[in-house]
Amino acid sequence: MADKSELLQQLKIDRNHTPTNTGIKLWQILLLLVICCVLSIWITLSYFVPEQSVAQNNTAVVQAINTQSSSSGSLMSTTPDIQQSDTILNSSGYITARRMATVSSEVMGLITQVNVEEGMNVEEGQILATLDSNLAEVNLDYARAQLSVLDARRKAILVNLDEAKTNYQRILNNTYSSDAERTRGFANQQNLLANLESAEADLLVAKVEIRRQQERLDDHTIRAPFSGVVTQKNAQPGEIVAPSSAGGGFTRTGICTIVDMSSLEIEVDVNESFIGRVYPGQKVNATLDAYPDWPIPASVIATIPTADRAKATVQVRIKIELEDPRILPEMGVKVGFMKDN
Repeated sequence: MADKSELLQQLKIDRNHTPTNTGIKLWQILLLLVICCVLSIWITLSYFVPEQSVAQNNTAVVQAINTQSSSSGSLMSTTPDIQQSDTILNSSGYITARRMATVSSEVMGLITQVNVEEGMNVEEGQILATLDSNLAEVNLDYARAQLSVLDARRKAILVNLDEAKTNYQRILNNTYSSDAERTRGFANQQNLLANLESAEADLLVAKVEIRRQQERLDDHTIRAPFSGVVTQKNAQPGEIVAPSSAGGGFTRTGICTIVDMSSLEIEVDVNESFIGRVYPGQKVNATLDAYPDWPIPASVIATIPTADRAKATVQVRIKIELEDPRILPEMGVKVGFMKDN
């Protein structure tokens, strides 16, 4: 009985004891929801508002700089503001040359001499390189020898023709010559006349052949097609040069590259949405990437009448209104198209 009484006491519920709550309370759930809402709002603002806020910050910074520069009275600070107000469109491009050529030869041959180096100024017609011309010289001498032979043949025909004319006149003037002799004398004279015409035609062909061989010999001397500066040297003495690469991988296709520095201009790509702001003769302020503090006066030459479908741009040619050795082909340049004053 005592054991049963103790067991019943253990099963008895103590209503004065406060139970321990181990679950999540309501206020914790509410706090978690508030935190999630704040995070979602912050993420949303970070994706959609930064551009506007950055622009406002940049505007505020620019205004502060302008205010400071105007108060100090510095001319260097106020000049960019004036240029920025006169510029209606900005773009970037490269310096290009309208006259640029990779000089090669018209015949295949062995290079014996190269007379140019990079950076050298050359004049039109100046000898840039020479090729081995021994075979061409032999062919020219052979053509001249043929001309001498044909000229001697023509002289022999002239002598025979003079004799034939004399005999024919004697046959016609005497009374004892037969008709057969007169006919034979006339035929001999006409035959010699025909031979003379053939010899003169052969002489003309020989003279043309001499000119052809002379041109072939001249092709072994490579000259500058125009005045300019050598920007690249592609061949050395002892190499083979040819008009094309048909001779193999060790055959050069060019001697050097010449650029006419007076033909330099700027080529830029303008978005087709803003091409209406560009017109021929428009003033342009250009700045080389290598010399950002050096403004170069320029003007629009023309707008290329076609667009690039892939880039949605239109190419614009710009004239550089000064010549300076600092301006080099393929340099990067930034341009600002100016509005009318």
